[in-house]
Amino acid sequence: MMRGRIALAALLAGLVLFGAAYATNARRHGGEDANGVTERAPDKSAMAPPGMRVRVQVINTTRTRGLATRATRLLRDRGFDVVEVATGGPLRDTSLVLDRSGNPAWAATVARILGPAARSESRPDSSHYLDVTVLLGSAWRPPAQPLDP
Repeated sequence: MMRGRIALAALLAGLVLFGAAYATNARRHGGEDANGVTERAPDKSAMAPPGMRVRVQVINTTRTRGLATRATRLLRDRGFDVVEVATGGPLRDTSLVLDRSGNPAWAATVARILGPAARSESRPDSSHYLDVTVLLGSAWRPPAQPLDP
């Protein structure tokens, strides 16, 4: 009877240690799914530069309706001035954030807000009255919305 309790206690202790080691490893490596794809959360602390008006164009390049509107809400909540929302262009898998005004830090901040499915590049274009262009790809997932009855 006593050996059974000791064995059960050892088993429970082993499970607790295994769970703690797994949680520590997942935190350290950002958490990988079964395919080895790292899931990183969008940067919730990233905001537009204070006192600056950063003009953003959001283009939905997917077949998912409403994606540009969801990205617009997210960026406006973070202080960016979304001046144009559109759908079009070639279909993309990965979101691309383009620096249009020579301020790559602004594009990088937008990419951090959108999360791991976005990357940023510098492609200055003085013919547009824009600072950043966002080309939303199909891998981008908008944040969950609160229920608004």
